[in-house]
Amino acid sequence: MTNSKIWFADARATEFDYYYSLVAKLEEILDQVDVGNYFEKDDYVAIKTHFGSYGGHRVVRPIFIQKVVEAVKQAGGKPFVTDTVRIPGIEYLEVANSEGLNHLSLGAPMVLADGLFGKDLVNVESGPILGEIGIASAIHDAPSMIVISHCKGHIGSGFGGAIKNLGMGAISCKNECGHAERGRIHFAQNTGLKWEPENCTLCERCVDVCPHDAIYRTEEDQIEINYEICVKCGRCARVCKEEALIVPQSEERFQKGLSEAAYAAVQTFQEGRILYINFILEVQPECDCMPMADTPLIQDQGVLVSDDIVAIEQATLDIIKEAEPLPQSKAAENNVTPGKELFNQVTGKHPQWHVDYAEELGMGQKDYDLIKVNSKEKPEEDKK
Repeated sequence: MTNSKIWFADARATEFDYYYSLVAKLEEILDQVDVGNYFEKDDYVAIKTHFGSYGGHRVVRPIFIQKVVEAVKQAGGKPFVTDTVRIPGIEYLEVANSEGLNHLSLGAPMVLADGLFGKDLVNVESGPILGEIGIASAIHDAPSMIVISHCKGHIGSGFGGAIKNLGMGAISCKNECGHAERGRIHFAQNTGLKWEPENCTLCERCVDVCPHDAIYRTEEDQIEINYEICVKCGRCARVCKEEALIVPQSEERFQKGLSEAAYAAVQTFQEGRILYINFILEVQPECDCMPMADTPLIQDQGVLVSDDIVAIEQATLDIIKEAEPLPQSKAAENNVTPGKELFNQVTGKHPQWHVDYAEELGMGQKDYDLIKVNSKEKPEEDKK
């Protein structure tokens, strides 16, 4: 088997010339991969990305998404930019707008893939851990997709790239009954959040961070969880410094469940209908769904493009692993050593596990060749 091809543009701009900018280099890559090969004329093309959060500000910048939209339109496709409900639907669209993501800035409609109430889904077989999982209907029904991922840390997987973008973000927030669907990946089957009162200081960080008002403090100084509306996102446990909230899940099961969910999403497309774009920019230690953004762990590295999800994830981890940790970051705080897995040193998680499992599932291969793009090719009239 030949190695998978990955196009790579370094974040450095070495000339005072638009054609050397990262924006222009992305345009060049999109020309070289021939975006039109991934869809038929007049196809609806889902452009899957993360819409961000209140307090977060490191999502993929609108100008990059706009360039992808333009490339799809020029090739005859009909793009829409999409994500699934994380906080209530209208509020999530308002978050996207505050991040600069809207129809006007991107040139394509903004669509909640699982509907305004986060319950529009199609159940799809995934694997032995999850069984069936609910794929957001607008992603399930789209004939083609471009997955734009901001590479960063993550509460459960350690690293959030394309696999996490689909394994969490292509899954409906809730099922038809209004119960957590995506959250099944975070939690062992048929379990809920556990409160350990002997560890709790009643600081109410968990109450403040919950976007669904599913957790509250009672008059009797008890922490109560409304399991009917809890979406099992795990935010509350992440912010609890006293470990008074426990997510009943092993890391290995979560990492494998994440890959199974991504596998289920990918299987709803014909072969050769998905393109992946990973931005290694502003690599912060937390996911973009958290209500804050820490300083980047490493300097901006660039952008990768491939149609092999496993290869692009492996290349992303390899590039990040070799980067120098930035001062005044969590990487420097944790005395990260270049050449070793950065996210494991920062988060304690093992992101390589879900990449390895994705390869086991047949989603792609870890062997790759990098095709480096240093600038956009100038038109003949501009060369004179």
